[in-house]
Amino acid sequence: MKICIIGLGYIGLPTAAMFATHGHNVLGVDVNKKVIDALNEGKIIIEEPNLEETVNLAVKNGSLRAAMEPEESDAFIICVPTPFKPDKTADLSYVEDGIRRIIPYIRKDNIIVLESTSPPGTTRNLLGSILKEAGFIPGEDVYVAYCPERVLPGRILKELKENSRVIGGINEESARVVKKLYESFVEGEIFISEATTAEMCKLMENTYRDVNIALANELAMLCEKIGVNAWEVIKYANKHPRVNLHMPGPGVGGHCIAVDPWFIVEKQPETAKIIKLARNTNDGMPHYVFEKIKDLTKNVEGKIKVCILGVTYKPNVDDMRESPIIEVIQLLKEQGNFEPVVVDSHVDFDGSKERELYAAAEGAHLLVLAVNHNEFKDLDFARLKNIMKCPVVFDTRNYWDADTVEKAGLEYHLLGWGRNKQ
Repeated sequence: MKICIIGLGYIGLPTAAMFATHGHNVLGVDVNKKVIDALNEGKIIIEEPNLEETVNLAVKNGSLRAAMEPEESDAFIICVPTPFKPDKTADLSYVEDGIRRIIPYIRKDNIIVLESTSPPGTTRNLLGSILKEAGFIPGEDVYVAYCPERVLPGRILKELKENSRVIGGINEESARVVKKLYESFVEGEIFISEATTAEMCKLMENTYRDVNIALANELAMLCEKIGVNAWEVIKYANKHPRVNLHMPGPGVGGHCIAVDPWFIVEKQPETAKIIKLARNTNDGMPHYVFEKIKDLTKNVEGKIKVCILGVTYKPNVDDMRESPIIEVIQLLKEQGNFEPVVVDSHVDFDGSKERELYAAAEGAHLLVLAVNHNEFKDLDFARLKNIMKCPVVFDTRNYWDADTVEKAGLEYHLLGWGRNKQ
């Protein structure tokens, strides 16, 4: 088939590469000319293992190319962002723009698939109404379905192929046709459902994780007050065969977990009470971490230098979408007497990519482990002790061994460990 993929971001580009290396002729469309130019040279501008090699192979074979405008195709797949607005409601402008951009190129018996995470009813109501306006009857003239991804950054190509998929058709025939398309590269089981069910399934997968993390974050705050270690509580509680507590942290980031639950709250605000409370709990963690930083530096006079390790939303990726660490940094800057200095080799945030860790930590009053990147695991703590003005560290990820840090002469603090209460 000739497949046109709208949106070449963290999902659209790997999806295009997978289809292109499994027998299809793929055109990728994006509004970012840098993305287009890079892809046509067999390169990528995001960080994802093995993706550039796969893209390069497909471009050299002539099965993958990119352009600013769509073309007539057999199948159209929309993989655009769905952020939320300041009021936490879904911004579907990119989805609407994506479907309207392909309308002039759609022909009878084409396939239209929405992969973007969306509020329940988006496929039927938004895509369906626009297609009807253009003179197409969804499910009869064109096959329409919702097929969300289930991948983890850093493992996207592997999980696109191996993970199971849910395909929600506008009708049974649409689901069947789209299933056949995805079977060309998906090795995991493909389940057929209807569109709104598939949309709700995607939202609940991430909402489950968000609620679980909120429980862990609340536990961390409780343990600090009670005087125990939340990480030990979680470790031993998870020995129970039916318990799987997630881990606490400075907040929840990424385009999925930090966003998707709001799409449910938007549709049913009076009913989704637990979901909203969990979102508010996790959204409040950056401020909680900020208050902890203030407390740990309360005896420092004048300008307080805080060296922050990591700014992405999760370890070993270059994705900063909804990163809670960005909010922590902003709170520090707004306070006025803090000088946050960020180190992160994965992204260029205030010069973080080129900044050497020990140079950044020199003269610091506090070192904050914000993201557990691999490169932060085995640090020279004795060296840090000698170059910092105040040898104090705050680990928000339970990444460092407390004994190792303290034997080097530093004062160690861990999010969720209320040692000072014992």
